[in-house]
Amino acid sequence: MMNPVPLYEQRRNSDRSIKKLIVKVKEKISGNDLTSSKNPDSLNKKPSPLEISGSSSETRPAGKRALLIGVIYKSEHKLKGTINDVKSMREFLILNCGFKEENILVLTDQEIEPELIPTKKNILESLEWLVKGCQAGDSLVFYFSGHGVSQPDFDGDERDGISETICPVDFMTEGMIVDNDINSAIVWPLKNGVTLHAIVDACHSGTVLDLEHVYNRQENKWEDNSPPSGNARKHSDGGLAISLSACLDNQVAADTTAFTEKTMNGAMTYLLIKFLKKYQGLTYGGLLDLMHEELEKVNESRCFSRKIFKKIMKRMLLQVIFYHKLAVSLV
Repeated sequence: MMNPVPLYEQRRNSDRSIKKLIVKVKEKISGNDLTSSKNPDSLNKKPSPLEISGSSSETRPAGKRALLIGVIYKSEHKLKGTINDVKSMREFLILNCGFKEENILVLTDQEIEPELIPTKKNILESLEWLVKGCQAGDSLVFYFSGHGVSQPDFDGDERDGISETICPVDFMTEGMIVDNDINSAIVWPLKNGVTLHAIVDACHSGTVLDLEHVYNRQENKWEDNSPPSGNARKHSDGGLAISLSACLDNQVAADTTAFTEKTMNGAMTYLLIKFLKKYQGLTYGGLLDLMHEELEKVNESRCFSRKIFKKIMKRMLLQVIFYHKLAVSLV
């Protein structure tokens, strides 16, 4: 007969098992579990080592961090260009902006790991990861390519009575992510010296970050977007938030092949990357002007002799012409 294991040894073994489980769960949450990755096409080949619920990072050096989300939806709501958009943005940040692969978290519905699917829960947790422990000198990027929807404002903090939302992959069952929630998740925590750039290529996305000022390009002035009641908080904790959106709150945006003739892309994403690569030191106003000029050229051109344009003529005009205004928000 084998000797029974002493009680203190049983407890020690149990503690070890629990610790291993906790480490495993943390690795899964942070996307740092390389051994479980079975998707060779994953855009998280070197996931961020930062954990959503990890220890304090007050002593870490200032750096760059990005959250990129592309949703296909794989249903009657399917979008064809969102994955291309995310790939392009990821490549641009790495090759042109000095971001490290391990500091870029990508959520798409082509990922295999459950925590990397752009569900409502995962997106909200990833937003928390993006700003967690941010400090002076940090440069953060939030990018979303997918569906956007407007809905009635139930909180009374919107000047037009309408709230803007982004749609996670499970929005039909879990609901949308409202602008108020995005604002409180990634704008409120921004400390002095931290800069956040949010780029949203979706319908009804003009004020999806709910920032206090909106740029009116036609009149070349900033307009007040603060809550009418004055009670709701929309500002950061001293940091700077800048939002670039594909269209105004009352407009729609869509994928197009108008610029590449081969791959489907969001017009805003394609042009943004194109001009940031081409010109150094662009102002935000200069960037918007270049993007608008390019869109106008496409809208006014009548190059429909090519087969590809013949096939998409009607759709392309609708998709591109709805981009005639781009919104920029600034805290």
